[in-house]
Amino acid sequence: MSSQVDEAVATTSGEGAAAVRRTRTVPAKLARSWLLVPATKPEVFSDADRSAADGIILDIEDAVDPSRKPAARNAVVEWLSSGGEAWVRVNDATTEFWADDLAALRDVAGLQGVMLAKTESPQQVEETYERLGTTLPVIALVESAIGIEAATDIARAEGAFRLAFGSGDFRRDTGMSADKEAMAYPRAKLVVASRCGNLPGPIDGPTVGSSHPVLREQSGTTVSMGMTGKLCLDVEQVPVINEVISPTPTDVGWANGFLADFEARGGVIRDGSDLPRLGRARKIAELADAFHVSAPST
Repeated sequence: MSSQVDEAVATTSGEGAAAVRRTRTVPAKLARSWLLVPATKPEVFSDADRSAADGIILDIEDAVDPSRKPAARNAVVEWLSSGGEAWVRVNDATTEFWADDLAALRDVAGLQGVMLAKTESPQQVEETYERLGTTLPVIALVESAIGIEAATDIARAEGAFRLAFGSGDFRRDTGMSADKEAMAYPRAKLVVASRCGNLPGPIDGPTVGSSHPVLREQSGTTVSMGMTGKLCLDVEQVPVINEVISPTPTDVGWANGFLADFEARGGVIRDGSDLPRLGRARKIAELADAFHVSAPST
């Protein structure tokens, strides 16, 4: 993962790069693309920050060898304290690193929230939230059979903001294959759990490799399963993910037309299909506004 990010974002590195920031306008609850950046490479943080990703996650968990975690953590704190803004993937609550991660990150100005690795219980989310001062959101990264089966309780935990699917570790834990049929159950479980917890749609796991057709296909599966975001390992993946997870211009045209017609008839419900269509149209309109998608010109 680190080599992909390094090659893709290091091209604009240089003196003064950290002073240039990209203002992210997509709220985290709707964010489509979540770029994981290894914390061992602080020289690429600012370049990743300038990417088109809706969310940036500095990774001090899987991307960092245990011997290098303190140095990586310090690099993240330094960058966030000097004007950077990002989420941070912290080590899971059963490790020796978790408490130190949270102690170091608490009250750091640029921290937008944390992704809690290998979440398996609501208590892990709640204690993480409490240790961060009960002010920062927690994305619960579910990566095991135990976590999937506890997903509804995790989604209802205080501090839980969104669920995310650690698909690679889940496959290692269960021995299941990567094809969409095998992964349908855990994805559906996270979608249903998110709804039960009144959370935004969950974030899907990353696509490994550089094939954009494969990424496009897998991002389509993300959407079809009801997930609304996707982790990515390379800035080159971001435009594809953003495009596929956004409503199409045709969808936006339909939604605008339906809402205009609904208002023109005084908001009167005509039959049983109107309410579901109204809900879908309003959701598409919200996403179109957030993602700057316009209806086709006539």
